[in-house]
Amino acid sequence: METSALLVPVTCLEFLEDKFLLSGEGPVVTVFSLTSGSKACQTLSVLQHHTIHGIRSRRKRTEAQGVCPTFYDLAVFGGKAVILVRFYPQLQDGKNPEPLSPLVEPLGPLVEPLGPLVEPLGPLTELQDWVLDVRWLSEPNQSLLCVAVAHNRVLLLDVLTGQTLVQSSCSEGCLLYSALLLVHKSWESTVVVGGTVFNQLVVWRPGGGGGGDKAPVEHRLLGHRGVIFSISYSDDEGYLASASDDRSVRVWKVGTLGGPPCGEHADPTPACLLVLYGHQARVFSVRLSLGRVFSAGEDGACLVWDLTRNGRVIRTLKGHRAGGVRALAVSEGGGSDRKWVATGGADGGLRLWRVEGGAGPSEEPVTDKLSDLRFCGDGVPKVVTISRGGGTTCWTQTGFVVCTDKGHVYQYWGGAWQIIWRGPSEFQSYCVMQTVVCRGRGSAAEVELCAVGNLSGSVQLFPTAHPNTGVRLSAGSGKIHSLIWTKGNEHVYLLVSGSEGLVHRWGVTVEMNENGGVDLQVGSVSPFCLPPCAKRWLTAAVQLHTHTHTLWLCGDRRGSLLLFQENKRQNKDMKEEQKPTMCETELNHFGLEFQRMQVDDAVLHPISCVFGVHGKQGVTSVCEHQGLIYSTGRDGCVRVLRVHKCENSDSEVELQVLRVQRACRGMEWLERILILQREEEELLFQVSATFNEKRSGKEARFVIVGFHGVHFVVWDPVKQERLFSVPCGGGHRSWGLWPHNDHGLWPGYAALVFIKQGSVVVSQPPRDAPGQGGGAELETCSGRVLREGVHGRGIGCVCRVGRIRKPGDEGHWDVMVTGGDDTSLCVIAFNSFSGNMKVLSVITDHISSVRCITAIVRPQTGSESHSALVVSAGGRAQIECYQLLITWDTHTVAPSCQVIQVASHRLDAQWERRRNRHKMVKMDPETRYMSIAVVEQRTDRVLLALSCSDGAVRLFSVNEVKGQMDLLWESFYHQRCVLSVASCCLEDHKSNKYTLLFSAATDGKIAVWHLTEASLSMIDDSLSTTTTPPPIPCLDIPAHQSGVNSLAVWTEKLGQVDGCQVTVASGGDDGQLTVSTLRVQSDRHGNKEFNHIPKLSTLIESDLEERSSFSLSLQYQTHVLLAHAAPLTALKLLRPRLLVSTSSDQRVSLWNVCSTGISHRSALCSHVADAAGLDVWAGAGRGVGTRTQSVLKFSSQVEPRGETEGENTEREGGACDPVTGWVLVCGQGLQLLRVNNVETDDDDDDDELGMKKGAKVKVERLI
Repeated sequence: METSALLVPVTCLEFLEDKFLLSGEGPVVTVFSLTSGSKACQTLSVLQHHTIHGIRSRRKRTEAQGVCPTFYDLAVFGGKAVILVRFYPQLQDGKNPEPLSPLVEPLGPLVEPLGPLVEPLGPLTELQDWVLDVRWLSEPNQSLLCVAVAHNRVLLLDVLTGQTLVQSSCSEGCLLYSALLLVHKSWESTVVVGGTVFNQLVVWRPGGGGGGDKAPVEHRLLGHRGVIFSISYSDDEGYLASASDDRSVRVWKVGTLGGPPCGEHADPTPACLLVLYGHQARVFSVRLSLGRVFSAGEDGACLVWDLTRNGRVIRTLKGHRAGGVRALAVSEGGGSDRKWVATGGADGGLRLWRVEGGAGPSEEPVTDKLSDLRFCGDGVPKVVTISRGGGTTCWTQTGFVVCTDKGHVYQYWGGAWQIIWRGPSEFQSYCVMQTVVCRGRGSAAEVELCAVGNLSGSVQLFPTAHPNTGVRLSAGSGKIHSLIWTKGNEHVYLLVSGSEGLVHRWGVTVEMNENGGVDLQVGSVSPFCLPPCAKRWLTAAVQLHTHTHTLWLCGDRRGSLLLFQENKRQNKDMKEEQKPTMCETELNHFGLEFQRMQVDDAVLHPISCVFGVHGKQGVTSVCEHQGLIYSTGRDGCVRVLRVHKCENSDSEVELQVLRVQRACRGMEWLERILILQREEEELLFQVSATFNEKRSGKEARFVIVGFHGVHFVVWDPVKQERLFSVPCGGGHRSWGLWPHNDHGLWPGYAALVFIKQGSVVVSQPPRDAPGQGGGAELETCSGRVLREGVHGRGIGCVCRVGRIRKPGDEGHWDVMVTGGDDTSLCVIAFNSFSGNMKVLSVITDHISSVRCITAIVRPQTGSESHSALVVSAGGRAQIECYQLLITWDTHTVAPSCQVIQVASHRLDAQWERRRNRHKMVKMDPETRYMSIAVVEQRTDRVLLALSCSDGAVRLFSVNEVKGQMDLLWESFYHQRCVLSVASCCLEDHKSNKYTLLFSAATDGKIAVWHLTEASLSMIDDSLSTTTTPPPIPCLDIPAHQSGVNSLAVWTEKLGQVDGCQVTVASGGDDGQLTVSTLRVQSDRHGNKEFNHIPKLSTLIESDLEERSSFSLSLQYQTHVLLAHAAPLTALKLLRPRLLVSTSSDQRVSLWNVCSTGISHRSALCSHVADAAGLDVWAGAGRGVGTRTQSVLKFSSQVEPRGETEGENTEREGGACDPVTGWVLVCGQGLQLLRVNNVETDDDDDDDELGMKKGAKVKVERLI
């Protein structure tokens, strides 16, 4: 086995002169070039099974001519190991660098210039203690390292030979959690600062103990109330900083450390200058820079503190998911006023930031810069919008429009307020206002239009620059509830929601006259009629264009989404140009005669409706992007929809909800979404403006805009972080967000204007925003992403759903779905050969941790698309079902994934719907689903079995067409937590199918359930009202002394007379691997041997009598008593008789199984801590693979052992191609392993079975 891809927490970061960034994750060193797009240059595994915790560099120059002038020696350490690595920034001139020691071999001839190169020098040195810090001695051309270890000792190590030359111990003989070595010029001048388990900092010198005595403690720094994780020292200021488990950072004045023992600048009595509290969890790392302290912790934030302002937090860097920041590095600056800051998270992500250096002006958060515009007009401001310039990216050209309770409209421009329209008396006390910017016909000039409505049904429409040329419109005699502007291809539409659910519409076109004025051409369009409800008015609308229809999607205050279809004749007439007059009775610019008739004669009713989809609080926005529709509401959800044709009609269309995206907890009031991906901006101008439902194959990355408590927030649902936040006081207020663009893109910066307590308040944009004097390159709030993170916490389960290929390319991407303790599902694509990883989608519908995932892969029609049904389950007894449509995106040259939500189920919600629930005991709300297995696949539905923590085995039915998930039956046979389930299907000579279900609990026993085709056929819509009684297990198998965590089942044919053999492999908490072999025989006389099957009906009883029965018995068992040194957490079948197991001991083992026992084939030490799950697949040649199926005919003619039915659906290459196995391990990260030649058969070597690597095998023959 060998590693193909690795994604684990980043544990080490180090800068090299602001040009390169080195990162360590697991045993791997990755080099990023900061001058060439921050891309990874090279990756090298150097520490074998150790995890890198530090890299110490030393720059060296060569004097030979024609060689690379500069290279770096890197001391890489972690765990109990140290190794020397050499880094060449650039190789050129076709020559090799001259080695500096006999152990270094030449690199071989170079034909052309190469980029950076990393190579190990010398052997891997393994010590007897944990290495905490390593520093180079200052003497040039020496390979000597000072090494601080966990038992408060320091070693002088020759890293090339691995010899320890000198060893010194401190008189304080306690364990250290952290250590800092300060090396001056020699061993005697070295100073050690250690953070002890007693929450103290001890300062001592390795050369202080004479004659072999232990060195005394020179200083002892007290104050922390927790262990100390990190220490940093600034020689320029004489400051020492420490980060602790007590969530604090302390800054100490210690003076000069290092140099002669009696230094002139050393502080004899070090004192604590500052105690910095700001983190919400433990602080893992701290770095000192001139005037600044950088700290990072478990809360996922990196705080920048200003020492010149009493330790005030001047900037917060947040970009990682839950799990915290594990690594932190700050560049030296290189004379620049800005420094690089790199953070590595527990999610495996890596981010790069630019921050101000030195002791200059501090950077205050955007949320602290709130300014009152000091409104001085008549009345109290009620509505505010962003005026002209809001669509640009220049903040200095932005103004605001305000409407007061007196019905007056004011404009803020150039720092002053001026009135632009004074409303008559009927506009006082109540009015609504909306503005829009559009272009005049045949002109590039932009005109801002303003519409104001009142209680009597009147709407005043006017340009803000020429308010005297306005038009008065009438929308009935009732209250105007809302005004909405939408932009069309040639004009803008004004939608006015009036009384009785009528939505009046006007088309508006602007023409510039010869005098420089503005002429408005307004035409009436047929109104919409909203369905009857208590809150019957419009809140959002968007126009959709297809090749055959013009559609309008509207959202109302009741929370419903309504789809209207434009009248075809009306659309045709609207394109005809006629000379209009501005008289109200002759407004016919769009070819529509102004009709004073009954509205019912021309009203448009919805052709499709999704009633109450956003609850009772209403829809707040709808928008369209690349064929998909996104709606938001005050229920805290974003819904992704599409318009598709009805099944029974080619002309009718309807709305379909694809999936639901929730915001963060407590963020219920959502206002809109903004597209996050910057590359979408170019695509928007390349595609036509026509809405095409066939293009709805890719869901955009978006951020959510809304209110979270008293804050206005821009939230990233994928990264689970705030991108922008302003303390505005909460919802129920008018607001506007700058910059505003018609395509709804999020630029990475923003400013907010809002009304609070009668004042117009604005938040200032960041200094780097355009128009603020910032640089050309704008850093986003989340930093520059060098590597995407996945799950911030542990990954509990993983499932492969297939692969996809780039057209015309031999390489392929394997697509996986992972579920973690952070309650999210991630759809990830792995390139097995390059090791690249791409996050395709993140699903956050679960409210608790995800424990199990299974996938039903659809037949693949080609290599460029893929479809799968994914079911996930976990805490709070919640099940979610999705359809994944995976395609190749030619724009991003990477796979893309569209997620469609099929169904969901929660036990507590089902209990609430029961009529007689008051007579029943309510289910435990903390019930967890532990495992899931596919029992049967049908054309119309899928049957799933789930094991539960409340001791039940439950059977569910999923109907993908109807979007339903139903609980069929539940059995509490085990009476204790059921940990795992598995299933297999058999078929006899009469094509009768027999399904076996295996369930295992914490008592170490495996129960075998016989689910016949007759009993499964009872699951029908016609009998859905009847309660299906659960079956009873037909066999109990004692397998382990404690809980059984995982099951693997496969079948083998024995012949027409002997029947078949079912093998069940199990792994438990006792670290034992057990293989139980069952024999299944067919009874041709029809003797009923399963009397325990409940009699569901007379029809079923007669059906069972006609069918053949079979007998099931345990034949023998085989045990490996100590398969792992810890509980065996996952067990999978790579091929028949070849098992893969893993455990929290971080070993991945291969086992061969035969009739005489179990043999240990190979093992590998995984770099994934707390391994919790596995998925495996096999394929031919370059890793093309599929899973084996457990469907077997056991009464037909004997076939040679090999591929089972359906196994070779994805095999490629010739029959002689070697078969490659793939193993994906999940836990605190992901690791993809390649297993070469998995079809090697070792079953003939029976004498060696159970003898390899000392495996203890126990065989019990029961028959």
